[in-house]
Order: sequence, then structure tokens, then C-alpha cells
Amino acid sequence: MSHPTAADRRADSARTREVLRRLELDVTRRLDGLLQGDYRGLVPGLGSEPGEARPYSPGDDVRRMDWNVTARMVEPHVRESIADRELETTVLVDLTKSLDFGTSQHTKAELAVAAVAAIGMLTDRTGNRLGAIINDGDRLHDIRPGSGRRHLMAVLHRLATTEPQPGDSGLSQGLHRLAGPGHRGGLAVVVSDLLRPGWTEPLRAVTLRYETLVIEVVDPRELELPNVGLIELADSRTGRVVEVDTRKAAIRERFAEAGRQRLAEHAAAVRSARADHLVLRTDSDWVLDLARFVDRRRRRRSTATAVA
Repeated sequence: MSHPTAADRRADSARTREVLRRLELDVTRRLDGLLQGDYRGLVPGLGSEPGEARPYSPGDDVRRMDWNVTARMVEPHVRESIADRELETTVLVDLTKSLDFGTSQHTKAELAVAAVAAIGMLTDRTGNRLGAIINDGDRLHDIRPGSGRRHLMAVLHRLATTEPQPGDSGLSQGLHRLAGPGHRGGLAVVVSDLLRPGWTEPLRAVTLRYETLVIEVVDPRELELPNVGLIELADSRTGRVVEVDTRKAAIRERFAEAGRQRLAEHAAAVRSARADHLVLRTDSDWVLDLARFVDRRRRRRSTATAVA
């Protein structure tokens, strides 16, 4: 087997940079169109500390009305909030062999990189720092936190060029690393297909230190089987192969029910750990799904701040 030459590696690197450049343009343009106004609310929201009260102006959110000041001043007042600054975001990306799979627009690994790109671009707009932990299946790789476009593109390039390795390193090990003393609290974004067990308790440890978002990447063929006759299915981790007759409706329904149950169990476990949960599919418009999630999260945080 021939090994790649230096010229081959340079060509691959150039292609990867071009793919990332197109991804950056697509994400930036579409998020700007889908999320109007100040959407730094993905991370610090509208602010966690109460600020000054000021007179109400047309267009202000009435949920931010300060009724005590309004009654005292006999004039409508709203309460400003102070946005958190220099938040550190750490992404834990599970790039094991099970993510090297896709039957639609992307592989799950490509979707994971795209999700990190969007998270990085959203958080970078307020000068926040981004660090990463990459699990390639064999070991964990740490990328020190940094800010700016150049740092983000370096993180994405590292993700895009990471090859899954045989090994026993799972999501649980990455979560233990994330919850350890070597990482500063802030926002944690966990990107994985959640297929390997043992991550629920370590996730709870992470949510004690971080505001946490779990992005679950899914391919439609993991949730339902088409009627295509006799097929072979291989376990990407163990290599075990089984034959499945997809002509049988009962088998297809059992497979679909197992997929629905798995997603429901994952969602319940993430909620129980007090983390946010977003499912991105390789056959859907993931930018639109992310934008809807960000908007819902911003509205929810705005309501909570107004009530407080």
C-alpha cells in the first residue's frame, strides 16, 4: 500500500480548507438570515446580572418591565441586564468509528464538524474563547481555548482531518476529562451520537460545572430500514456482521421501534442531567434546526430573566 506524499497531504489540506471556507460562508449567511438581531443568546443570553432600570421605549420587551420602579416613578420602566463577558466554551466532539457513517447529505462526522462550526461562529461574535476535546476512539486530544476566526478554523481543520481509531476510548472518558479541574467552567457543548453506553452519570458531573448543550447527531438509517431485500449490517466498533431480511415488515417495525425508544431514552437522560438537548439529522436542514433551537432558547432565557 502506497503512503501519501507531501504533495498529496498539501492537496488534502487545501481541499479541507476550501470545504471549511464554504461551510463558514453558508453558516454565517444563513444564520444571519434566520436569526435576526442580537443572537449572542446562545451562550450568555440576555445577561445573568440585573442592571439599571430605564424608562420604557416603544419596542421594548414588556416581559422585562420593572413593576416596582414603574409604580414608584409613575412611569413605565424596564430593567436592563448585564451580559456575561469572555465566556469560555468547550466542545467535546466524539469522533469515533460510529460517526463515520452517513446515508444522506452528510456523514455524522461531517455533521458534527458543521455543528461545531456554527457554535464557534455564534460564540466568537462576542469575543468568547473556544476550546475543544476530541475523542478519536483511541485517545483524547485537547485544544487550548482561544478566540478569533483563525483559532476557530484551526479547530475545525483538526476536527475535519481526525481519523477514527480502533480503541476503547468512549464518550464517558471525554466527559470525565471535561468535568475535571483542568477546564474552566462556562458552556460545554457535547457532540456525539450517544450510541456507546456509560455517559449518563459523567454528564451529570459536567452539568454541575457547566451550562451544557448536548447535540446528538443521527442518520435516518439508524432509525428505520427501507425494504431493500437481504442486507448485511456491520457494527462499526466490533466489526460483527449480521444478515437482515428487510422484506419482512415485522423486522422493519422492530428496528424502527428500537430507534424511537433509543432517542426517547437519550432525551430523558439528557433532561435528567439538566442539560439542553438538540438532535441534528444528516437528512434534514441542520442550520434551520439549529436556528430554531437558538431562538427557542433565547426566548426561554428572556422569559426566565423577566420573571426573575
